[in-house]
Amino acid sequence: MKTIGVQGSMGAGFAIDMTCGNHQVFIDQPRSALGTDTGPSPLELVLAALGGCFGTIGRFVAHQRKIVLRGMRFEIEADYDPAGLLGRDASVRPGFEEVRLRVEIDADLNQEQKLEFLREVERRCPLVDNLLHGTRLHSELAA
Repeated sequence: MKTIGVQGSMGAGFAIDMTCGNHQVFIDQPRSALGTDTGPSPLELVLAALGGCFGTIGRFVAHQRKIVLRGMRFEIEADYDPAGLLGRDASVRPGFEEVRLRVEIDADLNQEQKLEFLREVERRCPLVDNLLHGTRLHSELAA
């Protein structure tokens, strides 16, 4: 078992400053949502992380299968109803209803092989697993 962690705190307005290892990640809301647009929203960051996970796992799978993977491109979009996260309607879930991921694979594989490669990447991606299988969350107040 391996444990990873990040730390962060609220900044001005809706800004959040997170430290991820040696990296700073700034999370915010667009101006239209009362933010200052100094970084992606938390939901955009989840989608970006999903693309990053697919790319990373894609490299692992290609290396293990001795496939020359010249590149992957990702288009990711998701639908959610803001009424849930804003507390306007308790019957609406605050999370994504659907995530759509379109992947272009640049490798010497036919369409069937590319699809099989994509399914293997999807099967091994930790973020896909977290999105699909409801990882347990334990939140508590710090002392």
